[in-house]
Amino acid sequence: MAWLLVVVAGILEAGFAVCLKLSHGFTRLWPTIAFACFALGSFGLLTLALRKLDVGPAYAVWTGIGAAGTAVYGMLFLGDVVSTLKIVSICLVIAGVIGLQLSGSAH
Repeated sequence: MAWLLVVVAGILEAGFAVCLKLSHGFTRLWPTIAFACFALGSFGLLTLALRKLDVGPAYAVWTGIGAAGTAVYGMLFLGDVVSTLKIVSICLVIAGVIGLQLSGSAH
């Protein structure tokens, strides 16, 4: 259950990063409100998950999902440049997160 919280928190992290861009420096109301909701949800779920998980692997999964999700969203919907190097790099981030999670101690 704790890992599910981390995964959802990571998805919410990607959401708050995208909303941060869409808020244009907190000058647009609804993206700013969405940013705050996603950020509070993300940090809240991560906090709950850290009661049961080691901080290193959990944080790596959280940031990895957030970073990869934000990059993919940007390429698909925000006109970010798509390149082979960027896609390979996203895959490496995901592979690193999986490796950290698999190497972590079981509780």
